[in-house]
Amino acid sequence: MTELPHTLKIATVWLLVGLGVFLAIQAFEGQQRRARFQTTGDLVEIQRGADGHYHWPGTLNGHRVDFLIDTGATGTALSAALARQLGLAPLGEVQSSTAGGVVTGEVMRVNLALKGGVRVDDLRVVALPGLNDNPLLGMDVLGRLRWQQHNGVLTIDLRESKP
Repeated sequence: MTELPHTLKIATVWLLVGLGVFLAIQAFEGQQRRARFQTTGDLVEIQRGADGHYHWPGTLNGHRVDFLIDTGATGTALSAALARQLGLAPLGEVQSSTAGGVVTGEVMRVNLALKGGVRVDDLRVVALPGLNDNPLLGMDVLGRLRWQQHNGVLTIDLRESKP
């Protein structure tokens, strides 16, 4: 049996090293995500992420998503691509003012659940073209909750929140 060429051996070693680094980074990021979100009884604590935003894991119609908390958004929004992926039926169009200007979106209804026990059924959301992968959790949901932000931690008290 002939031996593998030297170049192929070196390439294989580098591929294995690259794979090891990739897996280590993925494990570290997963641990960081778990450390940023904690529930203690009726309190939910979310630490600001490395991107400067608060992320709240949850589901839309049972599909796992990572919501970006947006206290400046009147309503909850998701990307048009995610709406298509979820098979959501448009109920009509609406004009939305965004940081990038006014855009036309489609109104839809979803069942939303957030880690920690927050649930909103038949929530009106807007699917917007050009929105990134993370749905925006707006004041239509956040306004029902008692929350405060201090030193990079968003604390939600579910005992004092409206149903």
